[in-house]
Amino acid sequence: MNKAAPHSFHIPVLGIGYSIDTPVKVAHLGISSVISLLDDMLMEKLREFYSRKFDLPYQAITEKIDDFRAKRITAYLNMVDKIARDKFEELKTTYDQKSSEFSKYIEMLHESSHLRQKFEQMKQDWDNLDVKQWIQENLTMGSIDVNIMTKVDKENFRNHEKLPIEYNDGHAALRGFVRSDLTSSVVLSAGMSPRLYNYLETFDEFYPDKDFNLKKKITLKVSDHRSALIQGKYLAKKGLWVSEYRIESGLNCGGHAFPTTGYLLGPVLEEINRLREDLVKQTFDMLTTALKAKNRPCPPEPLEMKITAQGGVGTAEEHQFLADHYQLDSVGWGTPFLLVPEVVNVDDKTLDLLCKATEEDLFLSDISPLGVPFNNLKGNTKDVEKEEYIKHHTPGNPCPKKYAALSTEYGEPGLCTASRKFQKLKIDELKAKGLSEDEFQKEFDNIVVKACICVGLGTSALLVNHLDTRVEKTGVSVCPGPNMAYFSEVMTLKEMVDHIYGKHDVIKRKDRPNMFIKELMIYIDYFKNKLDETAQPWTEKQQEYFSNFRDNLDKGIQYYKELFSTVKINLQDKKAKLIADLEKFEVQLKNLPVR
Repeated sequence: MNKAAPHSFHIPVLGIGYSIDTPVKVAHLGISSVISLLDDMLMEKLREFYSRKFDLPYQAITEKIDDFRAKRITAYLNMVDKIARDKFEELKTTYDQKSSEFSKYIEMLHESSHLRQKFEQMKQDWDNLDVKQWIQENLTMGSIDVNIMTKVDKENFRNHEKLPIEYNDGHAALRGFVRSDLTSSVVLSAGMSPRLYNYLETFDEFYPDKDFNLKKKITLKVSDHRSALIQGKYLAKKGLWVSEYRIESGLNCGGHAFPTTGYLLGPVLEEINRLREDLVKQTFDMLTTALKAKNRPCPPEPLEMKITAQGGVGTAEEHQFLADHYQLDSVGWGTPFLLVPEVVNVDDKTLDLLCKATEEDLFLSDISPLGVPFNNLKGNTKDVEKEEYIKHHTPGNPCPKKYAALSTEYGEPGLCTASRKFQKLKIDELKAKGLSEDEFQKEFDNIVVKACICVGLGTSALLVNHLDTRVEKTGVSVCPGPNMAYFSEVMTLKEMVDHIYGKHDVIKRKDRPNMFIKELMIYIDYFKNKLDETAQPWTEKQQEYFSNFRDNLDKGIQYYKELFSTVKINLQDKKAKLIADLEKFEVQLKNLPVR
């Protein structure tokens, strides 16, 4: 039987390099976190760095070795797993020492947690118990999970010949995870990818063993219940169980944003919680049929299925409400952890910018080569570097890593839309169009806005650990969510966890809106911008899109008005203001010219 997780929060993937070694720092303390598997070059550098630091054997895995990407990922994950497990075993031996890692583990637990209460009871009879046995039976590590963005599955070539599909970046990353020693989850994000999902089917590790345990688990990041059901059934038909559905706000989040057509987080969570049993039943029925057809062990009852959420949570009150009202198994805290250098890799310049950031400094940008809206921070050093290239008439970035080289507009291999080569080709085409100066500038700006985030999001890890940055330069991209505006001080891990659990409040501002209100504000602004950008007369499809968008926002407002009016939640004197805010946004929405 699985032991209960020590904490009710997790640290989601933060960029590429920010949380790439976070498990080394927190897994032994019972805190779960997620590593991005995008950058095998960065992982190789950090594997060498940590091998020296912890006196572990190291042998370089060069690009000359067959399947080097998967092998690098496997080697890195095995090293992280070993370091975390060694630290955890050492922690368990320090139970009788003050200010030890064991003390830190216990002190960071929520006071109402089952484990914390059991420990307090045990202390009363400390002398008559086998303390080591109790620790062995009750303490657990945090999960070391990994993330693959399904969109980033670039095809690869050798000697100008395309390699088989299993050498694609996403496929190789998945294979690297499967071959590792980890018993944890792969978090698949950025939408459904049939070819990558089909590849999951080829690995025994994702199927129940004879005891109905899963060595490797699947977590899907989804936007709503419909998406969860479609993807869950697709995988269940292959005999694959989704162990966790991770719901993320479409706009009130960090990193890439995937806006819905006005579906707000609260109503989405309400629906997926209400239909949880149906989701389990439908997918389990299909799983059973598929496993029997494959002559694989078939569990007599559904395996564990978790529902988690993330995006914009910022107070202990919000955290507890999400956990209790929607019966979530865990709540993700991402953006605030960017101010915890003890946990993530943030260079000094970027850390200073994050601390000073206000609402005006945090914005949704078009800089991502993936063509997806990207949360950005004004003044980040990667954008400054990009502007210098433009100023010196060499727009575009050197493309040393090519992870986002996905555009085949100019043939194969693909190019990254942020690369110098791609932008030169596009600008040359632009010059031949004979456009007016204003038209040229507008299209030129749309080309050169792209930034090399696959390098920029990893550079901070190199700077913090004093590693070689010659290939990457020193420009740093960062992608905090809007919530960063309300966190302004560098924190220790203990201070951050105490804030999550309500022991300590790190937010100094008194004007931070409730997370649901903030998301609604962002969605209305996004909706207004969409209306302004779209030339009239609208097509029938555009009219339908805008009508649905406004209807969904209005339904969300009505849901929140009822929620805040009727549900017994610890909002004290805030309830009246919340409803007044909702009524104000309701009027704004009605005044928008949609029909």
